[in-house]
Amino acid sequence: MKKRCKIAGINFDHMHMGDLLRMAHDHPDAEIVGICDEQPVRMREAITNFSIPSDRVFTDYRRCMEQARPDLVILCPGTADHAKWTKRIAPYGTHILMEKPFAASLADADAMIAAMTATGKQLVINWPLRWYPSHVTTKRLIDEKCIGRVIEVHYYDGNRGPLWHGADKVEKTPTAAAKAKSWFYRKKAGGGSLLDYLGYGATLGTWFMDGRAPIEVTAVVDQPADLEVDEHSIVIARYESGLSKFETRWGTFTDPWTLQPQPKCGFVVVGTHGTLSSYDFEPTVRLQTAANPAGENLPVDQLKHPDHNPVAYVIDRLARRKKIDGPLSPQMARIGQQIVDSAVKSARLRKTVPLVDR
Repeated sequence: MKKRCKIAGINFDHMHMGDLLRMAHDHPDAEIVGICDEQPVRMREAITNFSIPSDRVFTDYRRCMEQARPDLVILCPGTADHAKWTKRIAPYGTHILMEKPFAASLADADAMIAAMTATGKQLVINWPLRWYPSHVTTKRLIDEKCIGRVIEVHYYDGNRGPLWHGADKVEKTPTAAAKAKSWFYRKKAGGGSLLDYLGYGATLGTWFMDGRAPIEVTAVVDQPADLEVDEHSIVIARYESGLSKFETRWGTFTDPWTLQPQPKCGFVVVGTHGTLSSYDFEPTVRLQTAANPAGENLPVDQLKHPDHNPVAYVIDRLARRKKIDGPLSPQMARIGQQIVDSAVKSARLRKTVPLVDR
């Protein structure tokens, strides 16, 4: 019989914890052995949704780790606390699935890598866009050389705002009081649309670019008078092949998982012999080539188990003792973090900066 993967979910700062726990709950070879948050109220929904017994609910992560003894820990803290929580959990000798983004800074990302390297366990950075069929199909077409060598990536993504939805994309109506309390809107906590969404575009863009990194970065962010974080950023990255653009937005007209806003959320990828448009949640991608410059809509690939969601993917990799690869690997996500750090520095200095390396 297969050994079941014992999973614990720790820190519910990010609403994506509910989505990841649902994937664990629905997986035939997984068992939720514990959940933990210092604020019990934040675990109520998960307790109800997944019928978690009281002896598997904790408010102290140490007790959770010692009693539940998980094989894999899902972490969903605020961005500024990613390194802190990785270093807290690493000594217990478990694999970690950290919900996006990678970290608040490259220094934090490197500290996370170092903490996990010392244990011999795997660190996984989840980017939900990695599991959208349109973007997986685009990567396949790129690998099949349908558009030649990628020379430009254009990315625009976001949503109405982080308080407009909860786990499972359940719609909510944000209040001024909730916004004032939310870590998403606090600079020290790693809030802002740039830190929330740029890592997606930068990391998947690196995936499309086959691991190539830019030379320099220029970034501009909006400066709302009543907020300490941005809700809109535009980042230009100069590669040896030319320019790419990454734009993040809280405040889209509609949420892309309900109705695509204009501009559409997703990617346009330009190659030496063609182009691809790959929009979030859409059933087709559009391919334009020299042989067919008018273009054609291609149906997206149907993602199959275990390559259809992050929890199934990680469980499969661990069971087969395979390394995590692509955007979820620390190596590729680190390049995305370099772009994020460079953008933060550029926006602060109001000038173009070389790609940050340390």
